[in-house]
Amino acid sequence: MVVVIVALQLMLGSPVTVGPIWLAPAIEVALLVPLSVATAWAQDLAVKACAEHHWHLIAKRRRAVRGLAVILTGVITVINSLSLMKVVHALLVGHVGANGEELLLDALKIWVINIAAFALWYWTLDRGGPAARGLTRRCKPDFLFAQATVGDPGEDWSPGFIDYLFLAFTNATAFSPTDTLPLSRRAKLLMMAQSGISLLTIALVAARAVNILA
Repeated sequence: MVVVIVALQLMLGSPVTVGPIWLAPAIEVALLVPLSVATAWAQDLAVKACAEHHWHLIAKRRRAVRGLAVILTGVITVINSLSLMKVVHALLVGHVGANGEELLLDALKIWVINIAAFALWYWTLDRGGPAARGLTRRCKPDFLFAQATVGDPGEDWSPGFIDYLFLAFTNATAFSPTDTLPLSRRAKLLMMAQSGISLLTIALVAARAVNILA
């Protein structure tokens, strides 16, 4: 998913990028490589620790991986928000130019990056993160998925990244929870932030771009 985000950032128009067009992707790839290595290492050791009921080892390794994941996701979110602010500023001061089609495409890319970034937020924070999810039931869920409410068939069910991507997509389009409910305060704050960014992108930027094209 980070690779998709990097590709979209490389396709953004230069007026809306933060710094040189290569800067944000370079930072994200530099963070992704150690995160991927740490995740694989922590997952392997967590399985062994879980079998031996060494919960403190699971928690320690989970915190390390989640720390890297939060930094990476935070960087993506901040950079995407700054790009959106640059587009909004260009609209407000009238420096849009005649190419409304390019502005519309940039707005669409920012909107897609927003969905991907918050899917990563949900995936990283819920139930202890991917390094511990499904290995221990000590972590409280941040989201209540429909599969967890169907009784016995849902007892062993654990959400995957597609479930969080679906949650991010529906939140960005409906601006509200659909079949997945936020349980924790941080989940509610994240969903509020995502809905706000999505609403700003669609209502202001995309609408203005369509107006320019017309």
